[in-house]
Amino acid sequence: MNQAVEDMQADLVKVRQSYAEVTATQRRLLKQKEQADGLASDWYQRAQLALQKSNDELAKEALTRRQQQVEVAAGIQDQLDQQTASIDQLYSGMQMLESKILEAKAKKDQMVARARTAQSTQKVNDMLSGVTGKTSMDAFSRMEEKVEALEASAEVSAEMGNLSDRMLPGGSDIEKEFKMLEAGDAVDDELKKMKGLLGGSETAAPSSTPAVDEELEKLKRDAGL
Repeated sequence: MNQAVEDMQADLVKVRQSYAEVTATQRRLLKQKEQADGLASDWYQRAQLALQKSNDELAKEALTRRQQQVEVAAGIQDQLDQQTASIDQLYSGMQMLESKILEAKAKKDQMVARARTAQSTQKVNDMLSGVTGKTSMDAFSRMEEKVEALEASAEVSAEMGNLSDRMLPGGSDIEKEFKMLEAGDAVDDELKKMKGLLGGSETAAPSSTPAVDEELEKLKRDAGL
């Protein structure tokens, strides 16, 4: 686009040079016509003077010279008419070319601005595409998964720690053992309280018969106890 504008400006320079040359030529022709018209007028006055002096031959010669200048002036006028048409054409072309150059410059600036806007928009779209696609957001997702995994591991570790604190060397639950002991103590306390209310009398356990004892021993042997 810059080259196109430069080419049009070069053409404009040529048109202006041609316009200046044609204008200068027209001015020279105008001066030549003025001189021819002046000489024709002078010879006409001399012809009149010769007639006044009754010199027809001299008057005829003066008129002949006048006619020559009239013809020269007419020829110059034809050239001037042609030059005027050329000047008008060059002037119109020069104005049109100047207008096209201004239009081209404005269009060039608009195209440059549009191109820059398009490039900037493309860069932004590429950046947004990258963030929402497989680059930055994926990195955040992977990091989030790692953090969640670490948090889950920490929770499991804490639960395992609490469980190990509750276990006895033999593998039994210390909390259950203490609850059983506490329950046993509560039963003993309740039994003592009931004995105190009954005046300290103890109820004897019913005595077992030999047959019952023998049957019990047989069951233990069968069970391997």
